[in-house]
Amino acid sequence: MRITFLGTGTSQGVPMIACPCDVCQSTDQRDKRLRSSILLELNGLHYCIDAGPDFRYQLLRENITQLEGILFTHEHKDHVAGLDDIRAFNFMTQQSMPIYCTTAVEETLKREFSYAFYNKSYPGVPQMELNNITERPFQLGNQTWIPLPVMHAKMPVLGFRIGQLSYITDANFISEETKKKIKGSDILILNALRLEQHISHFTLEEAIEMAQQLEIPQVYF
Repeated sequence: MRITFLGTGTSQGVPMIACPCDVCQSTDQRDKRLRSSILLELNGLHYCIDAGPDFRYQLLRENITQLEGILFTHEHKDHVAGLDDIRAFNFMTQQSMPIYCTTAVEETLKREFSYAFYNKSYPGVPQMELNNITERPFQLGNQTWIPLPVMHAKMPVLGFRIGQLSYITDANFISEETKKKIKGSDILILNALRLEQHISHFTLEEAIEMAQQLEIPQVYF
């Protein structure tokens, strides 16, 4: 398995919305990051988890020309807003893009990208094939994907365990049942938003404590 962290790396040369905060204005390249997303290569097949507003630039930056599907963790805008840019893959493959998501995410996609679901669509709209996923394991890319239900404040979010990798974004609570599904992983990718308390994300201290509880040998925050 190969993992590409799409949310990290330089954003030099990318038009940015003006922001007065110190981090956004920082010249330190370690402060230059995009929305959270990862690309997994499994047996020659490529799957992206989440497609936020930076989706197009992230794939261009990593020279990604092959994509077999997109999985969504939840329906927030910073995780789904880039979906329109699958059109390039539609054009190259002449096929719809397989999308894997919960019912809640599907409802959001049909609202946010309603033009893609008209009965009489016009040429050039993003073409997608929606596949419903729940908390039950499913097969994709010759691998078993185990959904990891977590909470993002009051919003249910899915993380995923694929082989020895567990990936969780946008969460501040992990149930004991989900912890059991994560334990035994070799790699954990876990959100850690900031040092101060937050209503819907783990702080760095909380994320470290969670990683220690789960006893994962290699952890990325």
